[in-house]
Amino acid sequence: MGEGGFGSLLPFVLMFVVIYFFMIAPQMKRAKKEKKFAAELKKGDRVVTKSGLHGKIAELNDKDNSCIIETLAGKLKFDRSAISMEMSTKLNAPVATKK
Repeated sequence: MGEGGFGSLLPFVLMFVVIYFFMIAPQMKRAKKEKKFAAELKKGDRVVTKSGLHGKIAELNDKDNSCIIETLAGKLKFDRSAISMEMSTKLNAPVATKK
């Protein structure tokens, strides 16, 4: 490289580093948490799907990574990835009592 060759690449390297730490790394961390959440689901857990369906897990199938959710309308089969970690966590959070 000629004179100033590395200096002209520096802004691109810095831009990649900033994008990695502010966008890619947090997304990878969230995906890892969601995968752990789906793996830790158990029978009887109250859940909400990403489409907003509320129910309780009746069965888990590790073979095809699915679950049967019992709702007021009956039992429905969903892929575990369709369960919303964020909404299910809020649903199961303890309710704060007012004093």
